[in-house]
Parts: sequence; structure tokens; C-alpha cells
Amino acid sequence: MTSTPGPVPASSLDPAVAARLKRGPDGLVPAIAQQYDTGEVLMLGWMDDEALHRTLTTGRCTYWSRSRQEYWVKGDTSGHVQRVKSVALDCDADTVLVKVDQTGAACHTGARTCFDEDVLPLTGPR
Repeated sequence: MTSTPGPVPASSLDPAVAARLKRGPDGLVPAIAQQYDTGEVLMLGWMDDEALHRTLTTGRCTYWSRSRQEYWVKGDTSGHVQRVKSVALDCDADTVLVKVDQTGAACHTGARTCFDEDVLPLTGPR
């Protein structure tokens, strides 16, 4: 079940950026975290306008937790900090790519990335 962010104060996100974002029905956009120097895909989180604003202005990745219904800054409790190097929108402005310098594990399981534990076999032509 997808939850909506809410109630939150009006965001301070640059109105020009906010106008470009294509949010899902829940007001969120997927945010992919990628290690800036290796290209390693680390994790996927969710951002609303305020989370994106905080990410752009603090230099730390801020996400919206759909399960806890609150903002969380990656690393505040775990120490596995994501320091922001750059932020980009994809061509449709419906996904955010945040290039980060990851300290420690990015995945909540303790793995370096969320994408290296369950690699699916390819059975078709390549």
C-alpha cells in the first residue's frame, strides 16, 4: 500500500524545479542513489518536494519513508551517510538521480547496495 506524505509544511523547493517534477499519485518521485565515482547503483528511495529541497540544500540525502510516514536523512541513525555530489532529473522529470559518496552500507540489510543480493538469471538471448 502506498501512503501519501503528509501533513508537511509547504516546501521551499525552487518553484521552477517543482513545476518540472512529475510526481506519482502519492506526491512522490523515485530517487536513485548512485556512487559518484564508480557508478555503482546503491539504492532507491522516495522524495517529495521537501525531501528534494533538503537534499539540495543540506548536502545529505533526505527521503520520505512511506512506512514510517516521516522524513529520514540517510545515515542519521546508522552512520551510513550519503554525501551529495550532484542531483539530476531524468528526461521525463519523474525520477531523481542523486550521485553520492556513500559511507558504509546503503541497504538496510547491511549490504553495500540493495541490488547485489538477488540477481536474477537471464534465460533469453543477449
